[in-house]
Amino acid sequence: MRERLSSTVALVAFLLVGSAQAADNRQAVDPATLEQNKTKKEWMSAGGEREEALLLKPNVDNGREVYEVCSACHMPEGWGLSDGTFPQLAGQHRTVIIKQLADIRDGHRDNPTMYPFALPSEIGGVQSIADVSEYVSLLKMNPQNGVGPGTDLALGAKLYADNCVRCHGETGEGDATKYYPRIQAQHYEYLLRQYRWIKEGKRRNSNPEMVEQIKGFTDRDTVAVLDYVSRLKPPPEFVAPVGWKNPDFK
Repeated sequence: MRERLSSTVALVAFLLVGSAQAADNRQAVDPATLEQNKTKKEWMSAGGEREEALLLKPNVDNGREVYEVCSACHMPEGWGLSDGTFPQLAGQHRTVIIKQLADIRDGHRDNPTMYPFALPSEIGGVQSIADVSEYVSLLKMNPQNGVGPGTDLALGAKLYADNCVRCHGETGEGDATKYYPRIQAQHYEYLLRQYRWIKEGKRRNSNPEMVEQIKGFTDRDTVAVLDYVSRLKPPPEFVAPVGWKNPDFK
């Protein structure tokens, strides 16, 4: 009888210790990891104007009219400027454009230059976001975007393969379903500015995984990988002929 009682006590003690250890293990989860997962979930989840615009059927004709406001900076062709003052938008994923416009309008992305032009009073409501995003996504891309110095491309290729391919793809094509932008043929100086803002926390709507991924990059790494990215080419059918002018804005 005493032996059975001792065995029972030992079993209960074992279970209690095991439960306590399991509780300790649950409590030992890194708070930074939990916060990163929470931030990533928030970054991916749709809401507000973004969610509304994604569900709307785009009207390309209206998008063309809305884009007239945008063309003053991003150029009628959607190519921006090769010095990186304004990015190339042509050929960008519709979902990415929707997300960035919605983030600028609701304050998740700080862009004081663009903010006044993105307001409903300038370009219209949610339907206009859907429409102009569709129009821009269909524009042919710049065949002569601004590139970097070309002095460290081997390092850039390695860094891209090791750190960027999983999200941005082999040729910088991105992923429309995950809001990963197309970065192929983007202007080098624009890439460099945005990259630094992401690393410094100035671009608040950045993908938290990317923030973590690049935090250890040196200045040399930064220049090398973005120089390499600026030279990635889209499929030929996405690219306009040299000297092409948008006939919608003669």
